[in-house]
Amino acid sequence: MDAALKRRLEARFGDRLTGPVYQRHDETEIRIGPGDVPDVCRALHDEPEFRFRLLADLAGVDTGDVMQVVYHLWGETSPDWLRIVADGLSRDDPRVPSVTFLWQGAEWMEREAYDMFGITFEGNRDLRRIYMPPDYQSFPLRKDFFLPDDAARSPGAGVRHMEQVHAPRNTRTADTIRKVRA
Repeated sequence: MDAALKRRLEARFGDRLTGPVYQRHDETEIRIGPGDVPDVCRALHDEPEFRFRLLADLAGVDTGDVMQVVYHLWGETSPDWLRIVADGLSRDDPRVPSVTFLWQGAEWMEREAYDMFGITFEGNRDLRRIYMPPDYQSFPLRKDFFLPDDAARSPGAGVRHMEQVHAPRNTRTADTIRKVRA
């Protein structure tokens, strides 16, 4: 845990943080509003006291209530990884500014988050589907995405929630395994 990083983040971005700076092991996390993404990321990338030059990951998140974009950064001024959570995106029209002006590799990560969650990254020059067919109308990693039940006898026979778990077939119980070994 880099206590000095926490102090620098609070001093520089205190008015833009939507919650306390959280630290655990080698990770530091800040939460900001979606509109603050370009300015905060530019400062973290360019200012000498931060120099977070590596965007390791960018991902969409659906909490069920709001959408988020999570960025993972590494910089030479701290041993900690920095997680930025752009929190509070609307479920109806999730939008956040693109960070491709700082990290060119963000283009593909933003395309993936768009394709799976429907998050629009304003300023991304090539925001189109990357996995799903171009005419696909839904976003499969959202909490409100449902799959048709494969066992249904007709399309109208019902919908099963994605997370429904089914017991595996042909599994051996502990008693059966003990009998086989004996």
